[in-house]
Amino acid sequence: MTLKNRISLLVSLLFTILFGLASTVIFVLYSNFRKEEFRDRLEIKALSNIKLLVNVKEVDDQLLKMIDQNSINKLYDEKTLVFDSHYKLIYSSIDDAKINWSVEDLKYLKKHKTFFKQQGNYEVYGVFYDTKDRDFYALISATDDYGKRKLLFLRYTLVVSYIFFTCICWILTSFMVKKVMSPLSIFHQKIKNINENNLDTRIESKSNKNEIDLIANEFNFMMDRIEISYQKQKEFTAHASHELRTPLSRITSQIENTISDSETSVKGKTFLKTILSDVNQLTELINSLLILSKIDNKNHQSSEVHRMDEILFSAIENLNKSFPDFVILFEMEENDNLDTALEVKGNKNLLEIALSNVLKNACVYSDNKQAKVKISTSEYGHLIISVSNTGRTLNENEQKNLFQPFMRGENSKGTTGFGLGLRIVQRILTLHKATITYTIPQEKINLFRLIFY
Repeated sequence: MTLKNRISLLVSLLFTILFGLASTVIFVLYSNFRKEEFRDRLEIKALSNIKLLVNVKEVDDQLLKMIDQNSINKLYDEKTLVFDSHYKLIYSSIDDAKINWSVEDLKYLKKHKTFFKQQGNYEVYGVFYDTKDRDFYALISATDDYGKRKLLFLRYTLVVSYIFFTCICWILTSFMVKKVMSPLSIFHQKIKNINENNLDTRIESKSNKNEIDLIANEFNFMMDRIEISYQKQKEFTAHASHELRTPLSRITSQIENTISDSETSVKGKTFLKTILSDVNQLTELINSLLILSKIDNKNHQSSEVHRMDEILFSAIENLNKSFPDFVILFEMEENDNLDTALEVKGNKNLLEIALSNVLKNACVYSDNKQAKVKISTSEYGHLIISVSNTGRTLNENEQKNLFQPFMRGENSKGTTGFGLGLRIVQRILTLHKATITYTIPQEKINLFRLIFY
């Protein structure tokens, strides 16, 4: 899970839990408040009835019942019972509601003065009233329909609000976190695109006030040091390769002169030819290293447009001069968009080196010193140069490391080389925003595809 999704999830879960707890606390507090408020109303009603019976001598039972029926504080399904000190019922309201009571309840009242309990849908309040002459016990029950309706409405309101605002929170949190973390996403994308050809990439930072900008600044400092080290390494390789070419050229000339000298014995010439072959291989290696060190998008960027078919023909011609026994079969697809696709912007010399290396590789590792070249376009109009040959193919492990420096497969036994050719091709194509792929379309068929976007 990404950091962005993790933050969104944690914030949303925290809000969901806190809002749920807050809603629960509000509901419980209001429920308790309703009970207390209804208890107070029952207490007032019970004490009023007792005081009327005790203090107002002119009020008889019938009058009290009339007052009870017409009271402005009349409760739903109200039932009132009043007992004297001998637990005798001295007053009962005229409604049909019932109160389940026992002498034990009245004794409990005398000891604890009051109680409040639930009996089914009814809530019962009991109170003990002590006077100088007599003791009274009052039990009153009713249903708080009005309070319960408000409690039910509050419950639905809290549930709907919880669901609605939780969904809103999850959506807004995801959106806001994505917006806040967008600089980090840009940061990640730029880092992912960094390679040896664009080490000058830097992350833009607006200030030093947030952590992302601080990381960006430190990253830029690190890239400065890496770029300097990489340039020094390339300069050393280029200088060393260049310096080595001069003595090797002299050695080659001296060996060739000695071989051509008539006074040199046959045995000596054979020995010198072996040495010359090794020197030529060493020269080829140094030239390859020099090319690799010089491939740089800053030094070789070109806005000139070249036709790839002309570069290909030039590469084939030069290859035939060096290897006259190699045969290159050529095929060009008939397509209206091919002329436009053949025009590629870049460095002509580097593109010719790349094509020459691919062609040479195809011929050297074929079983008949032949290679087939086909020029075509993709469905998106991209130029594709396909180079195939027949011969031993590469296994999966060799395919994974095919474009690594000094990589040579099992099919390279008996052939000279250093495993730098395809690495050079890949570097040149990357510089020109192109790619190279290797596939095995049929048994014993090696296919390289150069795709120019």
